[in-house]
Amino acid sequence: MAQPSFSVVPLGVKGGVQESNLSAYLVAPAGSSSYLCLDAGTVYSGVEKAVSNKVFSAPASEVVRTQIKAYLISHAHLDHVAGLLLGAPDDTPKSIYGLQSCLATIQTDYFNWRAWPNFGDGGAPPALKKYQLRELQPQQETPIENTTLQVQAYPLSHGKLYQSAAFLVRSGSSYLLYLGDTGADTVEQSQKLRAVWQAMQPLVKARQLKAIFIEASYPNAQPTTPLFGHLTPALLMQEMAVLGQLAGPEFLRGLPVVITHAKPGNEAAIRQQLTEANKLQLKLVFPEQGRRLEF
Repeated sequence: MAQPSFSVVPLGVKGGVQESNLSAYLVAPAGSSSYLCLDAGTVYSGVEKAVSNKVFSAPASEVVRTQIKAYLISHAHLDHVAGLLLGAPDDTPKSIYGLQSCLATIQTDYFNWRAWPNFGDGGAPPALKKYQLRELQPQQETPIENTTLQVQAYPLSHGKLYQSAAFLVRSGSSYLLYLGDTGADTVEQSQKLRAVWQAMQPLVKARQLKAIFIEASYPNAQPTTPLFGHLTPALLMQEMAVLGQLAGPEFLRGLPVVITHAKPGNEAAIRQQLTEANKLQLKLVFPEQGRRLEF
């Protein structure tokens, strides 16, 4: 059996209501304790859960301060940044990476001395400069400081008028793809997901893509009009079929697909509908807060 390339610790896996379990995933190269945090809806509570599950031996505060080396934020909705904001007073200096629109919202709407002290490096004075806001250029690989990881960002459509992002994380010759909140191309009237799948096609064929993290927020009964830029199981599988057409469906067989951002109360229906629709024979993974995954 192949050795894992990535160690992932889900700090939060749900998409709302439960403020102690919102989107956030620690990622490090296998065997490393230098993590980046993909989104940060819940941070400290998730690390506490991981400590109780013996994923970490250090206290939660020490893990947050010393083992989280950087944050990558897909978009600045509160369920993806609340843990970062609330933990900022006790955190150590580090960088926040994201697309320009995301960083602008964090700096202007949160780090402004009205919503929250200015822990950023620009904006309303005095800037405390605890966090360096580092803009990612789409599809341009950028090294993540204090780690051996690299990242490329891809814009996503999250409700037609709002931008989210996907992050392609590289460790050596292995890749992990994390998508923030996104609607389907057919609903969003966009080609943004197709652009991501086209970029993934050679990595899937070479079996270098070790996992895809993608949301399924609502069951299939949710009408498309109030989907708010999210996916259902049917729409998720529709997008996976596009990737299958580009790369060849045989290369998707057994590919780990981690299901994120389920709205509380919908988990059982989402799991059942995805399992029943899994004609591509993906390896569906339903993450648990504080339980380590390896890919």
